[in-house]
Amino acid sequence: MKRAERLHALSEMLRRNGARGCTAQRLATEFDVSVRTVKRDLAALENSGAPIWSRPGPGGGYGFTTGGSLPPVSLSPAQAVALLAAVSAAPEAPYGDLASAAVEKIMDVLDPRTRARADELARRVWVDAPPSRSRAVRSALEAAMAEQRVVRIRYTAIDGTTTTRDVEPVSFASTNGQWHLIGWCRLRDAMRWFTVSRIERARATTIACTGHTIDEIGTPPPNARPVHGLGT
Repeated sequence: MKRAERLHALSEMLRRNGARGCTAQRLATEFDVSVRTVKRDLAALENSGAPIWSRPGPGGGYGFTTGGSLPPVSLSPAQAVALLAAVSAAPEAPYGDLASAAVEKIMDVLDPRTRARADELARRVWVDAPPSRSRAVRSALEAAMAEQRVVRIRYTAIDGTTTTRDVEPVSFASTNGQWHLIGWCRLRDAMRWFTVSRIERARATTIACTGHTIDEIGTPPPNARPVHGLGT
């Protein structure tokens, strides 16, 4: 790992650990460098404006000051392209359009040298993503999930049966290359999985959900994780 990339990763690890902090030895082990190198990197981060605190002795270590903030955006070219690639390869993912807009904002505020290197690297990464389906359906599902409102859908099952249902959205899940809406179906009075590509129409209503939780879905597959935990 190059030093610039290690500095980015080091700051992210300190941020994730919050007030707990990390010892220099733990950081050195994590990045496979010496403690001396870690302390040199920490000094460089502090000089760049990162809000780092340090405590000597047992129970001490390094961390970010509570309420402190990092410079606006600090990504390596490879990290910027990783975001571009991930978003471009998954246009059907929930909130995909918002993710694309967010990545563009990040790219716009990178320093010119990093942006130029990221643009050059991005030309070397191609994706063959399928054409996007109806934006109206996905927008309704996304709004209903975010605001926890009942969504009314017209759904065609695998056997060809078409029904209109009111669903309380609980989760989005991706399995075997397909996105699914998991929610409490008021028609069946049970938790159901709906393949998003089989939803012909969707409309977020003004009816509030009644509080069904992820725990009601059942035991997820062993390799299933919330997207919030993918980077930890």
